[in-house]
Amino acid sequence: MDSKILNAMKDHVLELGPEPSSGPYRHFKLTRDEDGIAWLLFDREGASANTLSSEVLEEFSQILSVLESERPSGLVLRSAKRSGFIAGADINEFRGLSDVSIVEQQLGHGHDILNRLENIKLPTVAVIHGFCLGGGLEVVLACNMRIAIEGARFGFPEILLGLHPGFGGTARATHLFNPLEAMTMMLTGKTVEARKAKALGLVDAVTQERHVRNAVKDAIFGRLKRKRLKLTTLMNLGPARKLLASRMRKEAANKAPQENYPAPYALIDLWEKHGGNRADMLAAEKPSFAKLMVTSTAQNLIRVFFLRDEMKKLAGGKSKIRHVHVIGAGAMGGDIASWCAHQGLRVTLADMQPAAIANAMKRAADLFAKIARGRIAQRDTLDRLIPDMTGEGAKQADLIIEAVPEKLQLKQSIYAGLEKVMRPDAILATNTSSIPLEELRASLQRPERLLGIHFFNPVSRLQLVEVISHDQVDQEALATAMKFVGGIDRLPLPVKSSPGFLVNRALMPYLMEALLMLDEKVDKLTIDEAAEKFGMPMGPIELADQVGLDICLAVGDELRAKLGDSIPVAPDWLRDKVAKGELGRKTGRGFYEWKDGRVQKGHAHVHATPEMTDRLVLPMSNVCVACLREGIVDNPDTVDGAMIFGTGYAPFRGGPLNYARERGPENVANALLVLAEKYGERFKPDAGWATFR
Repeated sequence: MDSKILNAMKDHVLELGPEPSSGPYRHFKLTRDEDGIAWLLFDREGASANTLSSEVLEEFSQILSVLESERPSGLVLRSAKRSGFIAGADINEFRGLSDVSIVEQQLGHGHDILNRLENIKLPTVAVIHGFCLGGGLEVVLACNMRIAIEGARFGFPEILLGLHPGFGGTARATHLFNPLEAMTMMLTGKTVEARKAKALGLVDAVTQERHVRNAVKDAIFGRLKRKRLKLTTLMNLGPARKLLASRMRKEAANKAPQENYPAPYALIDLWEKHGGNRADMLAAEKPSFAKLMVTSTAQNLIRVFFLRDEMKKLAGGKSKIRHVHVIGAGAMGGDIASWCAHQGLRVTLADMQPAAIANAMKRAADLFAKIARGRIAQRDTLDRLIPDMTGEGAKQADLIIEAVPEKLQLKQSIYAGLEKVMRPDAILATNTSSIPLEELRASLQRPERLLGIHFFNPVSRLQLVEVISHDQVDQEALATAMKFVGGIDRLPLPVKSSPGFLVNRALMPYLMEALLMLDEKVDKLTIDEAAEKFGMPMGPIELADQVGLDICLAVGDELRAKLGDSIPVAPDWLRDKVAKGELGRKTGRGFYEWKDGRVQKGHAHVHATPEMTDRLVLPMSNVCVACLREGIVDNPDTVDGAMIFGTGYAPFRGGPLNYARERGPENVANALLVLAEKYGERFKPDAGWATFR
């Protein structure tokens, strides 16, 4: 075989040192090479990825005792999992913790183990491939040296769980390399790739698998020298910390208020107060982390982490869809097409207007420039997205997604043409946001092939996709649709056909109530503030501009026709704005002015009241309870997940049902009754509150 091929193949095989024997350990394998170097391979039993559990750490502690006694010439720490080094702590052990002292005690044990690793009397080197995250990164920071395999990625995602690093990572990172860079990693949760990590000083070398043994010898026997960065010491001095901490707090406040997300502020305080002394910061990290762990924010964000995992599992397996044909190159259809192409599918995009396809292709190119890695990847992704003026792609497609405006007759006329040309085994999916499938299927010869695949805007950022069934749908087609959604890295939510399904039915009262507040002469900035202080990523007025006032009006009218007084009447002035073409972000003007896709807005002069917030958010919880009672969805956890991943509902609240549970179902029902007496029947509490727990 060609030597070049052999060398290429070597980079796909992990260099794990000498062949280990079975050994006495469940999660590790320990062996020595001819140079007396100990190779410790982490291979957590029964798991596809390594995580740090209490049991794993205890076994690691036992191995450290052996190494302290036997004193090999050096220690190499590696993962035997192809998936990567260590994905972090075992988050299952974070759930339901409520006692600060117990959390701090557990942390103390972890600190003791990593301190032993750091202080062991022999050279230690971590060899890292794939992802090295959270607690895994804290482990490698306790080693003397770090060697990254090309393509490895490093990060501290704890902030996304309402926490900061807790196994000594805050102190070790800020004293190993530029503390501003280290703090940025911890405050954002973003990862850095191997070459960037080397430039920062986080790792000491970047190599390929076939060179690992030589790189290990260089590190163990002193031939690999790490760079000492003077700037690290200077930036940890008191005056620099004070100045930088002040700036960090301002940036954090622009993203999330402290009362909702305390972790960034706790981390900044920790570094500002103790960053000048590594030992002090290590000690102070434990109580800081423990206090965060028992907050409702952290516990709810941990719950959201598991909700995402549970919703991923709903996909049910690997997708067989290879060719998607999208009809309608507007904002939604074009973005659905580009996302599918980004995920490796062949996509044909049809529209009667060449300008619409041209605009969609331009948006796709802009998206791929941001999210595809490298020019070759951008080119290949764009090649998979094929303009299709004649609609020929419908004949070969596995899945056809219709994404035209919300007009029943228009959709049905398109279906009539499609049924003549689409393959018998192809699936016809609608991206309708509000029209029940029972109405859409009425003109179809084969209604069992129709189902709903409803994306949310922006497609590239919102993870939820509703998969909508009806009583005549082919169950195999439905399962295929669920797998398709999982296959394009989205979270499928099975819902039964009904007006607005789940998310839009819950979201529309939120948007319409905001418009009624405008009718009452409440300032739009105050209305948005009421939602943003609750924790929404943006207020309902800005959201209406984002969605498009024409779409809000169409969906609002559609749902009011089906659901009656539970949906407020759209004001006449909204119809006037739509008629004038003031549609929001897409036209540059709606309730706000928009420039280059960015909203132009100031700050509220009159602050929102708690009643305003209740008027906006409690109807969402009310609708979610109604959808559970009606059987549109069957799991309260996935309802919460849907609202978080489909609308951005305040994640630290854990979802509208979890919020109601924490506030108290009776309290919420009573608050709705008070609002109903004051503002009308649209606030009437649903009958489902009587049994909701």
